[in-house]
Amino acid sequence: MRSLGYLAAFLGGAVAGAAIGLLVAPEKGVDTRVKVGNAIDGFMKKHNIKLSRKEMEDLVDDVKEAVEDDDL
Repeated sequence: MRSLGYLAAFLGGAVAGAAIGLLVAPEKGVDTRVKVGNAIDGFMKKHNIKLSRKEMEDLVDDVKEAVEDDDL
């Protein structure tokens, strides 16, 4: 469960960083997606986090729900 907290914190930071990066120095969308994907892959490997595609989709859904709940 601890690795899930690290991943959620990292993804939140990655989203915020990507948004700021787009505002400050706009690039092509494909370049930004590649950078974000590489950052996530590097984080996952560094912390030895292994998630299946289904687990990752479930995590994304959980993060979306948490964000929607916080907006209320």
